[in-house]
Amino acid sequence: MKEETKLINKGLEDEMEVWGYVPCRWRTLLVCVGGVCSGGLFLLLLYWIPQWRIRATHTPCSIHHAHTLLLRTTDEFRRWFRVRVKVMFTQAHSPFDPVQLHTNTHYAHTLSSDMRACTPSAPAVLSTTNTPCLSTPTEACPPQPVQVRFFTHHSRTYFWSNTLQNFEVLRGLEDLSETCTSLLSTHSSGLSKTLQDYRRMFFGMNEIAVEVPSLLRLLVKEVLNPFYVFQLFSVVLWIVELYLYYAAAILIMSIVSISMSLYTIKKQYVMLHDMVAAHSIVRVSVCRGDKEVQEALSTELVPGDVIIIPARGMIMPCDAALLNGTCIVNENMLTGESVPVTKTSLPSAGLEGLSVYTTGGHKRHTLFCGTQVIQTRFYSGEPVKALVVRTGFSTEKGQLVCSILYPKPSDFKLYRDAYLFLLCMVVVAAVGFVYTIVLNVMNKVSTKTIITESLDIITISVPPALPAAMTVGVVYAQRRLRRAGIFCVSPQRINICGQINLVCFDKTGTLTEDGLDLWAIQRVEEGRFCVLDQQVSADSLTRSAFVACMATCHSLTRIEGELSGDPLDLKVFCSTGWILEEGTEEETVLHNPIMPTVVRPPVHPRADRTSTMASEQSVELYQLLDSYEIGIIRQFPFSSALQRMSVVTRRLGEKFMVAYLKGAPEVVASLCKPDTVPESFAHVLEGFTSRGFRVIGLAQRRLDTRLTWHKVQSLNRDQVETTMDFLGLVILQNKLKTETTAVVEELHRANIRTVMVTGDNMLTAISVARDCGLIGCGERVIIAEAVPPTDAQPALIRWHYSHEHTAVGRPEPAARPCQVVDMEVHEAHREQKKFHFALSGRSLDTITEFFPELLHRLALNGTVFARMAPDQKTQLVEVFQNMDYFVCMCGDGANDCGALKRAHAGISLSELEASVASPFTSTTPNISCVPNLIREGRAALITSFCVFKFMALYSIIQYITVTLLCSVLSNMGDFQFLFIDIAIILIIAFTMSLNPAWTELVAERPPTSLISWPLLFSVLGQTALSLLTQVSAFVLVQQQDWYTRWSPHTQTCGTNKTNSLVDPNITFTNDHRNVKNYENTTLFYVSCFQYLVVAIVFSKGKPFRQPAYTNWPFVLSCLCLYLFLFFMLLFPLPAIDSFMEFVCVPFEWRFTLVIIVMVHTALSVLLEVSCPVLSCLVLPCPVLPCPALSCFVLLCPALSCSVLPCPALPCLVLLCPALSCLVLLCPALSCSVLPCPALSCPALSCSALPCPALSCLVLLCPALSCSVLPCPALSSSPRPPVFCCSTILLPPKFWSVIFISLIIKKHKKFFCTSCSLINYLFHTSA
Repeated sequence: MKEETKLINKGLEDEMEVWGYVPCRWRTLLVCVGGVCSGGLFLLLLYWIPQWRIRATHTPCSIHHAHTLLLRTTDEFRRWFRVRVKVMFTQAHSPFDPVQLHTNTHYAHTLSSDMRACTPSAPAVLSTTNTPCLSTPTEACPPQPVQVRFFTHHSRTYFWSNTLQNFEVLRGLEDLSETCTSLLSTHSSGLSKTLQDYRRMFFGMNEIAVEVPSLLRLLVKEVLNPFYVFQLFSVVLWIVELYLYYAAAILIMSIVSISMSLYTIKKQYVMLHDMVAAHSIVRVSVCRGDKEVQEALSTELVPGDVIIIPARGMIMPCDAALLNGTCIVNENMLTGESVPVTKTSLPSAGLEGLSVYTTGGHKRHTLFCGTQVIQTRFYSGEPVKALVVRTGFSTEKGQLVCSILYPKPSDFKLYRDAYLFLLCMVVVAAVGFVYTIVLNVMNKVSTKTIITESLDIITISVPPALPAAMTVGVVYAQRRLRRAGIFCVSPQRINICGQINLVCFDKTGTLTEDGLDLWAIQRVEEGRFCVLDQQVSADSLTRSAFVACMATCHSLTRIEGELSGDPLDLKVFCSTGWILEEGTEEETVLHNPIMPTVVRPPVHPRADRTSTMASEQSVELYQLLDSYEIGIIRQFPFSSALQRMSVVTRRLGEKFMVAYLKGAPEVVASLCKPDTVPESFAHVLEGFTSRGFRVIGLAQRRLDTRLTWHKVQSLNRDQVETTMDFLGLVILQNKLKTETTAVVEELHRANIRTVMVTGDNMLTAISVARDCGLIGCGERVIIAEAVPPTDAQPALIRWHYSHEHTAVGRPEPAARPCQVVDMEVHEAHREQKKFHFALSGRSLDTITEFFPELLHRLALNGTVFARMAPDQKTQLVEVFQNMDYFVCMCGDGANDCGALKRAHAGISLSELEASVASPFTSTTPNISCVPNLIREGRAALITSFCVFKFMALYSIIQYITVTLLCSVLSNMGDFQFLFIDIAIILIIAFTMSLNPAWTELVAERPPTSLISWPLLFSVLGQTALSLLTQVSAFVLVQQQDWYTRWSPHTQTCGTNKTNSLVDPNITFTNDHRNVKNYENTTLFYVSCFQYLVVAIVFSKGKPFRQPAYTNWPFVLSCLCLYLFLFFMLLFPLPAIDSFMEFVCVPFEWRFTLVIIVMVHTALSVLLEVSCPVLSCLVLPCPVLPCPALSCFVLLCPALSCSVLPCPALPCLVLLCPALSCLVLLCPALSCSVLPCPALSCPALSCSALPCPALSCLVLLCPALSCSVLPCPALSSSPRPPVFCCSTILLPPKFWSVIFISLIIKKHKKFFCTSCSLINYLFHTSA
């Protein structure tokens, strides 16, 4: 049957493809047979690759009838998962289907037993005494239960939908897509107990259960890791070969490593479990109908339940919509915002009431799981109620825990290249495996020895400790970050931080100070701006509507006697000097309506005034002033989407109510009567915002006198926030943090792009961007204002320059018109002056929908993104990532959680619980942590590269050693392996990673891939040098006069060869490994020094790490090892030689080995220093149209040259803008250079100078530090200076001929000796 594929979670971040399968017995039997025949290796392979396991033991089927599902994510990682489909029996297919429920004990027993038989781990188990059943009025017996299929994946349960013919996840009441009005009318009475039990079958228990796996389960999972399986295989093989000490040491290290890993994983699970379970289970009051209230555990709640919020608050056990009253909530667990927010009841009328309820769109009316309700405001006799909308892992807190339990893997090229290298080493191991078998068969070695030695080659060539060694640098970097006050919950992202090339900053609280200072107020009277007022608390303004709006339009509250709320609200209110008083719980009970919050002017002005008044009239004025109090009757909290908030108030003694509005000036002005808004409003506002001030608009409206307290509570904010009277502007100053400018300059010097993403005003953001250096002096800013389509016109984009640093003084009659930008002309001249784009969140949405082809171009030069909502910040980060940027997001965590989580490196400046959503959290409340993180990331990345190269060379060097020894039927000894792996490799690998980060952030960036020319040149060059050195030592020792086949009676130390012959009558113990011989001793010393040499040359220092000499543990380790090796080599001790299984060699040969080691060291250092230069000379050409023309291309960044294929001829055209000429390269034309008429140089005009010997002309660019090869045609005349910039491309065979010819000519003797050594080696092997 053809496989059926479906998509679940379509269009979402966790979108997955689904295939259905059913078990197949004969396939399962074949797999078992294969597992037995392969000794379990086949079963291990199927365990590691779940898709193979399913396809090997199952047959495809339709998803509806599947027993097992195969899931694959649709993202770039393409991860596979296997889940088993379960079945349960219910009364309907959906928890919200209309059913009639009653209790039937007999039916309950039957149904419960069926469920236990068919669904051993269903989300809910029916009770045997109170089970809901389906019946109709005409039927005495309940109908047959309905079969519902489901599966669980990543703590979320998916149910089969007959409507969609697919699996879907149930989230809660949001699945009903009901309006706010509908929720209030149909769900406000709660659920019956039987209906609650029925819904619990689908939604499960209301708990975020973080299962702590048992140690046995963790142990099995850890041991079956491919790394430890390979280790186990190696240990068994070494035991068979009698490498007992070495095997024991590796086994002990593996046990210690597994134990530490299990301890760490178990500790993390326990910590997360304790954090989640701290307030998960509480007792709640659940409404059963209009009047009945029952006490129940929070784990029993289901979507649709109505709970009562206590007056003194509680920890919310679920996500719930507020049905009535108001709540003061601390949401720092989710948002990181420590300021309490006010939650109001669901709107019951107007456009808001008709909108479809979603938790994201109605955050101001939703109490989220895990947040703390501090206090409530309620009616007398009617407590505050909330409707449960989501439970368990579907809640906001549950999704946060899921993101921790099931993190998205990091896509970093380093790790993929490391596995590619391991695959290449497997191929090399296969070659050595075959070579060893053939060699041993030719020498008639025993079968056991052939098998063990051949497999031993595999254990040597594939370094099992490579993954562990590459993480050492990350561990050390994490420790250094912790000391710097930066905590990391995702260590694998530290390496990615080394590639950061774009940083997004929030403004308020990140670039600028958290607090705001009131600078001035600009009142409006009779449609005109008044003079700026610096003193808000002046007596003349005390009773003004402007100050009354400042004192009442806020969401402040008193918590334990302290005034608490939004910092902006707090600053504005405190500047008035007014006093806020809230009714106590006892006072509220005495009143039928809700007890309002009251604000009144301060006392001290009245005292001062009474001291100056002595008449009866003055006393009456004092009493009048004393009675000036305003009660806040209704609040419409601030909405980020609406960018405003409002309140309904009533002054003591007045019969009418007044609505006050506060928000973004543009929004407030649009809601006011046109005649109350000054004509110079736009110009004055632009003047303030362009200077970096934060401006708030105020307005008021007198409401109808017929409105009562109760009617106000049911009003929609759209009915209140209209036809307002504009009152004026509040100007606040937001100062930059002292560290901001220096950090931005440091990032710019390092060629790291910086961007501001804020919810503030556009011109304010541009001004702050100029002040902190995001926008340089003299650089223009173009505001892209995208307008969505209307009936009259299509979507369009308006381009205009921003006007910064406008002088703010007296209002002008009209605003200055915008300077429109002609983008075609601007594009033609954009190289003349740098420019920046500035976009608003609304424009970004419009451009994404209607102008997607411009999105990347705007993002490429966009620097300021203002009025951005939280989801728009996340969207922008994704846009940058799609442009191949490595993005860092730095914010205070208040509304940046999504962007912090999505970025490659999200840094939260808040230490609250919401920071767990961010990979990094800084205890330093400024952006100085950003360059620190990038520096440590670069250091960790370079450390990973260094350790990788070292471990690769360690494996290759040991592979060469063992392969050479195999040619003489020898091998290394037990303690020799132990000394190399423990004393050298283990110590060096862990100490070479200790180099701290370099103190400066440089413009140069570390490589991103292991498959790069500098790294390949380095690794391949060191490999060739190590091979040449070991082969030379191996051949030279066999050419010595004293060399013979070693035996226990061979004496070469201080004797001649004739005295060392073996007596044939004397027998000695035969060692099948043949460890003691001259080749073994020689190669051991040479290889040990090679390990140390490559460790030193690979331990890179600046510009990304501190120099190696500052790493004293590494220096001390290398020094001790060098001294010990030289001591063993030059001053042999019989005890050490016997222990290490060395043979005694003459001192002259020991001195020769010292010379060989020193020469190898010098060449190794020289090669590593010259590798970056050599790798810049020759690069592969990616644009060649024909394989026959495969060549190496010399790229000159200084000349901005590019290579283009020529359509007319099978050749290449080299375009060099600096020369304004074309260099034609064609094999058919003898690679001659065509004359360039654009240049007046005589030498160039006759530049068709083919070389007779090589049929080509060689001209290399000196800007690349290349040498110029001699050409007979040019030997008689000097080279023109401009001629040096011409570049001709040569095929690789030419390079081979040139370099081999030079080597043979200059080093003829060395070349002949090398050929003799290689020839001798081949003859010896044969």
